[in-house]
Amino acid sequence: MTRYVIRRLLQAIPLLFFVSIILFALMGQMGDPVATMGGRRVTRPADRERLTRQLGLDQPVYMQYLYWLIGNDWRQIDLDGDGVADTTGTRRGILRGDFGMSLMKRGQSAWEVIWDRVPNTLLLMVTAEVVIIVFALLIGIFSALRQYSLADHVITAVSFVGYSTPIFFFALLSIYIFSVNFKRWGLPSLPAVGMFDPQVGRTPGQVALHMILPVMTIAFVSIAAYSRYIRSTMLEVLNQDYIRTARAKGLRNRYILLIHALKNAALPIVTLIGLDLALLLGGALVTERIFAWPGMGRLFLDHMQRFDTPVVMGILILLSVTVVVFQIITDLTYALLDPRIRYD
Repeated sequence: MTRYVIRRLLQAIPLLFFVSIILFALMGQMGDPVATMGGRRVTRPADRERLTRQLGLDQPVYMQYLYWLIGNDWRQIDLDGDGVADTTGTRRGILRGDFGMSLMKRGQSAWEVIWDRVPNTLLLMVTAEVVIIVFALLIGIFSALRQYSLADHVITAVSFVGYSTPIFFFALLSIYIFSVNFKRWGLPSLPAVGMFDPQVGRTPGQVALHMILPVMTIAFVSIAAYSRYIRSTMLEVLNQDYIRTARAKGLRNRYILLIHALKNAALPIVTLIGLDLALLLGGALVTERIFAWPGMGRLFLDHMQRFDTPVVMGILILLSVTVVVFQIITDLTYALLDPRIRYD
């Protein structure tokens, strides 16, 4: 098992290196970082030249990538433009956790800007993922056990509607019903924007109340998809010979369902969960934007629109590493669920 993990990590190195090259090339087409730092002011030629040297944009593309990857604190650079490289570089590179300075938020590193939003995204997305797994399991198992019944047909219809509904439409619909109309009807309404009421402060109750609509929006579409997968795999497993043998031995249905059937039916679901968990740090772009939730998804969109390359690159690199790590964890989970799978 240990050798397998080490081998997978070594295989991930060239993959992440290739991904970093692609991301660096794409980010180079985003816009002019110097203009972004100048904001709405017209950058003077002297200041523009100074910022260009400071950001390393006067170097060839391959040197810019090298500085971004491993930093430039190992060599002298020409910072004042006199043609003499007499200043030691200050960038340490992403391999040492230095994503550069944010172009939007002066004085803050890109990592500080990103890390400030990570807890908010994890709080929202982990809660949503727990809700998705619990309800999808309950609905999928119930639908499989009641195959072709009226309840199964109703669940199937609702699942297809939920899976085909655009997430932004469901978000706006939930705001219209539970926030606007509930208040109009004199019913307790749910908050539609933000993480807490500024007049009350950030309390656990306020955060939980403001999470209801975003979590419900994220979970609705995913529950519809997950429940269909669980129903399909459960039906396939319940028709296997070992399930009939367990019933013939007189085992209780609950024991057969939870111990024998669900464990084997969970393998395809683990893949979906592994992919979803890997994307947790990215947040839900549309959901966070609509509900003004201060998470990674909203951060990515805001800084993408302002061409804040260090922050955007930091988020994408962080997501790439997370995907690789969770794929390895998913493969190891297979071995725990299915003893036939061995990593020697």
